[in-house]
Amino acid sequence: MQRLPTAGRWAIYIALAVVFAIACAFLSNWQFARNEERGHQLALVAQNYDAAPVPLAQVIPAEGSLAADDEWRPVTLTGEYVDDEQLLVRNRPHGGTAAFEVLVPFRLDDGRVLLVDRGWVPPGQDQPDPDVVPAAPAGEVTVVVRLRPGEPLPGSGRSAPAGQVPTINLPLIADTVDPQTGAALEQSAYGLMVSEDPAPAERPQTVAAPSEDPGPHLSYAIQWILFAIMGFVFIVYVIRSELRHRREDADDDEHMPRPPVRARRDRDAEDEDALVDAQASVTRST
Repeated sequence: MQRLPTAGRWAIYIALAVVFAIACAFLSNWQFARNEERGHQLALVAQNYDAAPVPLAQVIPAEGSLAADDEWRPVTLTGEYVDDEQLLVRNRPHGGTAAFEVLVPFRLDDGRVLLVDRGWVPPGQDQPDPDVVPAAPAGEVTVVVRLRPGEPLPGSGRSAPAGQVPTINLPLIADTVDPQTGAALEQSAYGLMVSEDPAPAERPQTVAAPSEDPGPHLSYAIQWILFAIMGFVFIVYVIRSELRHRREDADDDEHMPRPPVRARRDRDAEDEDALVDAQASVTRST
């Protein structure tokens, strides 16, 4: 780099700073977008989580689907659990362990089926599977649930043993349960249970409310902007340091002692000396 002309070297410095700033701007914009998305999620929870329950048909009409703005809306279901189609979804982070959530299809009085997540149970004491899974109440039940969209399939392609699923993917669950139940299963949403009436003597543990933490996205976005500015500050520092060193080298050259210059004798004086030497030599010889 030092062999390049000064202007070329500085142009490379500035180009590197510009490329670094563009990368920082891209990452900052990505974090701003994530912060905006997280803000929308928090607003949705604040708006819908504690709303008064309404009938399912009011939020998801027949042949309709869950709208994005209706996530977390509480709805009322009246019907019966299809308890012989119960499934466990594995590897759910509850209670500081890889717990299981209990999924049971719920058949409404109008024939529709909504998957209900009744809560979570811990793994067993001596084996990975739960020791006990509280049964769903039998007969007609009125259930209040909060609506959630289904989850994607695992990117790793992991599967689960019989009676379990790796994630709450509604098309997968529709294919796993009895065909008659699966054909009627609502595939745009499932319900996270709030209450059951009549309440059973024992039920799975309630899934905790969503976090209200906005996350670090805004601070990360500001940090990337500061990194971009610091890149230009560093390049200015490098250029100024180089200029200072060049000035110091020039000052050292000016104050360095120069070798003495030998005085050139006058040519006539040299000729005179030669003539005198010649005459002295003749005199000595005579």
